[in-house]
Amino acid sequence: VQLQASGGGLVQAGGSLRLSCAASGRTFSRYGMGWFRQAPGKEREFVAAVSWSGGITYYADSVKGRFTISRDNTKNTVYLQMNSLKLEDTAVYYCAASSTVVPNNKAPYHYWGQGTQVTVSS
Repeated sequence: VQLQASGGGLVQAGGSLRLSCAASGRTFSRYGMGWFRQAPGKEREFVAAVSWSGGITYYADSVKGRFTISRDNTKNTVYLQMNSLKLEDTAVYYCAASSTVVPNNKAPYHYWGQGTQVTVSS
């Protein structure tokens, strides 16, 4: 499966952005999906994951209550709604697909998108 992330940009602290990740192929609904991010000089970190059906979600503690992951299997797209953005949310955000249908931060992710930049300013 090929993944294309979009929706990043520059936003003020406290603002919102919605990231999208469009997947190619007919087997999108067979994959659990996740979002990760990597800030300059830091390792990539897990942000959120959603099960194949969209019914189960999992979040990093740092974004819990502020970010919402969802998916629309009819559109082969996974979303990350980001609210109450903080300076420390600045990073390149990547979507990824896992063969684990109910993934979390420990699941293997086999396919990765190209990343979209999110910059939060004060």
